Amino acid sequence: MALMTSPLTKSKPCLFLPFTHAKKLGSPPAILLNYGHYNHKFLPLTTNKCKKEKLSSLLDASDKNYSSTKKALQVLADADSVPLSEAEPRNLGKIFLSDVVVRRRRQVFWGRKWNSSDIVNAGVISAVHFLSLFGPFYFTWPAFWVALGIGIVTGLLGITLSFHRNLSHRSFKLPKWLEYFFAYCGVQALQRDPIFWVSTHRHHHQFCDSERDPHSPTEGFWFSHITWLFDNNYITEKCGGQNNVGDLEKQPFYKFMQNTYFLHPIALGVLLYAVGGFPFLVWGMGVRTVLVFHITWLVNSVSHLWGKRAWNTGDLSRNNWWLALLTFGEGWHNNHHAFEYSARHGLEWWQIDMTWYVVRFLQAIGLATDVKLPSEVQKQRMAFKN
Repeated sequence: MALMTSPLTKSKPCLFLPFTHAKKLGSPPAILLNYGHYNHKFLPLTTNKCKKEKLSSLLDASDKNYSSTKKALQVLADADSVPLSEAEPRNLGKIFLSDVVVRRRRQVFWGRKWNSSDIVNAGVISAVHFLSLFGPFYFTWPAFWVALGIGIVTGLLGITLSFHRNLSHRSFKLPKWLEYFFAYCGVQALQRDPIFWVSTHRHHHQFCDSERDPHSPTEGFWFSHITWLFDNNYITEKCGGQNNVGDLEKQPFYKFMQNTYFLHPIALGVLLYAVGGFPFLVWGMGVRTVLVFHITWLVNSVSHLWGKRAWNTGDLSRNNWWLALLTFGEGWHNNHHAFEYSARHGLEWWQIDMTWYVVRFLQAIGLATDVKLPSEVQKQRMAFKN
């Protein structure tokens, strides 16, 4: 849990040096903003003045931290031209039927440079949406059942059980062969490789609904739902890159999945076409993928906008019963943010949580161990005080 919930280092007041001033200090400069914990509202807006701010974290530049210093310098260089409209949060109105206020809007599609990862992500997402449009014209019952089966395997076993509860939060342990099998199911959901998914999600919990959250609805509904996926540089600027997944990066399996990610869904698509022709491809790769996409993304958007808050989490997370039914239990999102280490999200007997039922079954047969649940003392700490 330290990997996901460790607090930021102690804040200090200092003079913030714009990048052009920092360069004059030599190698390395005396004071720099920590690359891993910078905040947009402290970014320099010009290169000829400095601002006195309390920073969330500072980098004490020494020889052993010189590589981090160079990264920080690059961040500051890129940030020199950040316009005021993006650097300082404003009140841009509430989201429909929600009390959540939009504080800033990121121009994702226009006015920025798209890198190759952005183009590939947008291309893949667009392609599977286009492929799904053929669904009504190529419907067959075998194709429907194939799509349903793969959807459950990739969505429940792959995303919610593996990527989320097992890999991101380490809510339980599995034998390595089973952990890797479930993670491979997640790769077939086309939501990027496990290292990317887990890193982004851990950042989300560490900086939830702050300006450093990779996908908060405080930047608009559609940004939290989908468009954040099209701007990889913005995620790196906000969070500092994939610096929180050392546990996965040391395992060759996950590095292999990262390096060969797209080959595996392509292989599945070829297999489906060989077995059932175009209907299997449309429903197994198009309709199924789009549904699992949006079911997953609804947790990022809807679960931070509409629903009830049972716990004092200090963020916008909500419990939403109908979303819990669609997402195999992930819709009990306020429960999850209160006890992110918990393998069970539906904490009440009536809160349906299909992923938890699978974990409980694996525990009963001896495959899932060290299953974490919140204690009564922990619940009392997170409860709203009357």
